[in-house]
This record gives sequence, C-alpha cells and structure tokens, in this order.
Amino acid sequence: MKRSFLAALILLLSSQSLGAQLSYTKGQNVSPGYEGWEQNEDGSFNLLFGYMNRNWLEEVDAPIGPGNMLSPGPADQGQPTHFLPRRNRFIFKVRVPADWGDKEMVWTLTTHGRTEYAYASLRTDYKVDNMVISSETGALGAGSSSPESRMNVPPVVRIVGDRELTARVGQPLTLVAEVTDDDLPRCSNASRCAAARAARAAADDEASDDEASDDDASPSDDAAADASLSADASDDAAPSDDAVTDDAVTDDATADDVTADEAEEDTGPKLSSSAMRPPSRVTVGKRTGLHLSWFVYRGPESVDLEDANVTFRPLQVKVWEDTRTAMNSPWAPLWSSPDVPEDGMYEVRVTFDQPGTYVLRGRADDGALYHDQDVTVHVTTLLP
Repeated sequence: MKRSFLAALILLLSSQSLGAQLSYTKGQNVSPGYEGWEQNEDGSFNLLFGYMNRNWLEEVDAPIGPGNMLSPGPADQGQPTHFLPRRNRFIFKVRVPADWGDKEMVWTLTTHGRTEYAYASLRTDYKVDNMVISSETGALGAGSSSPESRMNVPPVVRIVGDRELTARVGQPLTLVAEVTDDDLPRCSNASRCAAARAARAAADDEASDDEASDDDASPSDDAAADASLSADASDDAAPSDDAVTDDAVTDDATADDVTADEAEEDTGPKLSSSAMRPPSRVTVGKRTGLHLSWFVYRGPESVDLEDANVTFRPLQVKVWEDTRTAMNSPWAPLWSSPDVPEDGMYEVRVTFDQPGTYVLRGRADDGALYHDQDVTVHVTTLLP
C-alpha cells in the first residue's frame, strides 16, 4: 500500500514538474507587469510597466479599449498594442503628480480570452534607479555593482527628420536616428567584439576588391547584414522551436572567450571549456554593447499583425529576452554587439505589407540602460 502511494506521488510530482517546464510558441496570453517607480525633478513620479508574453513566437495584438486600458484616467496612456514574445521590461511609463499618495494605477490587459492586471503604486520597495534597471535587465548580477556601472548614464537617441511620416505598401521607408553615449559599459566580451568587427571589416575590404576587379554585382546591404549575423553565430546552430524551454538563460559575460592558440588551429576557433559550462547566475544575463533597435510598438486596429509583415533591414537586434543561441539577442550566448557608425547615425529601411497607422519605436541600448523614441507612420496602398 505504501509503495503504491509513493509511486503515485512520484508520478504526480513528475507530471507537475513537466507541466511547469512547458513553453509555447503560440496561443498563450500576455501578462502585464509593474516594474517600479522613479521620481522626477519636479516632484512628480513615473510608473514603469512591462509585460510577459508567454509565447516564444507569437506576437500578440490588443487594441486600446476595455481589453487594453489604464485607470484612473484615459484608457490610452501610451501603452503598447503590439506585444513581442517573452519578457519585455520597462516598456512604457505613466507620469503621475507629486500628490499621487497611496493611489494605484491599474493596467488591464485581455489577450487570448484571459484578463490580467498590473497594479502600480508608490510603495517604497518598488523604487527604481539606473542600478536597479541595469540589474533587472541582466547587465549586472543580483546585488552587484561597480564604479563603471554607477557612472553609466543612458544613451540618447534622436530622430533625424519628422516623427510623423507617410509610406506606401511594399515601398521601403528609410528612418535615420542619431545615437550618442558615454561608452559605458564596455562591450561584455571585448575580444570577441573586436574579432567580429575585424572579420566584418575584412569582408568589406574583400567585397570592395572584388568590385574593383570586375563588374559583378556586389551583395546587397540586406545580404551583407544577414551574412554578418551568420558569421557572428557560426559556432552555434539555432535550436528548434520545439526544444525551447523557459529555463534557457545566458552564460556569464566572459564565458565565450577563445584563446589565441585555439584560434590558430587549422580546424578553426573553438570555445574554451568555460564557455561550455552551464550558467551560474540566478538572474537573467545580458551582454553589453551599444546598439539601436527598431520594432513595432503599435499596429493598426483593423490589421492583425500576425498576418501582416513589417520588415526591417538591416536585421534588428532583438529587444525582448530571447535566450536561445544564435538568435541575434543580447540575452543569447555568444552574442556580440554590432558596429557603431562613426558618425553615430543609424539608418534602417522598413517595409509594410498592410495599410494603416503604425507606431515604430527606436530603442538605443548600451546593454544596461536605454532610451526610446517613437515614429508614427501612416501607410497607404499603392492605389490612389
């Protein structure tokens, strides 16, 4: 009898453990989250929000209304309507007056038939600063700091040109933004970043030589960008979607160092033993290095973006916590930051295949802190 009970208990616990580890590519809801508050110089406060999309692939849409609203106040207070996969922290902020007191701001979000709430207040333990943000996003380990991290300030992104634009379906629109930064924190893996940039520079020189020697067409910017991404992740095979788990985390910042002797072997560079060790940190890990990423923040209410396609070229670094290897994400093992333009000007081409009004967000990120700017694009069809 005791053996039967023990066997049943083990089976039950095993099934619960397996269920807790399941992850999904689509079909799950998005949970809103309250990240904390910060105080402004005039005494007012910013309430900071993020979210958790429980899907690894599906990007969920929720138009402003009863299913996506903040209260008290107007339903629309700057929250997203397009939700990228997985965890997205510090996505928007709501400013409240200095006399806000003990009141709560509630974000109500309904997706896939499930309604969840985020309750924001000025409780002391929710106060955040740059160090908290750096730790929460993964640039620092839990409870750690350094003189460099304490001196770091967010990068600044400035949109060049108008912030409200028009475009046509299928015709690329060019966006230009300038990013300035204090060069802190340094790239997580300076040797790998330097090696990747040297490889890209060598590839550019070779392409220039080939173009000078004959009239063959050179690769397009899109192809070069995709090839650069593939080269940076050449040692890693992208995992299948079926193998994704919630437990995926990144390795330590120095885990992917390659020794000089290994790099000189005929068989090509190999990873050190430290790179192959399981991660030891208890918080999410993020690799530092300045970059600018564009993504869809809001889409047209009449368009399901799951069936639409907004394409950015060159390929953009992910702004959500994709911890899978070779996924072009700062939270992924072996990622290194892309080149920073000498003049600080980032140029991207975006193409829409559905009409409507979109809000695109450009996020400048040094790996620890960030700064956002939005552009509104009114997209029309090719027909008059």
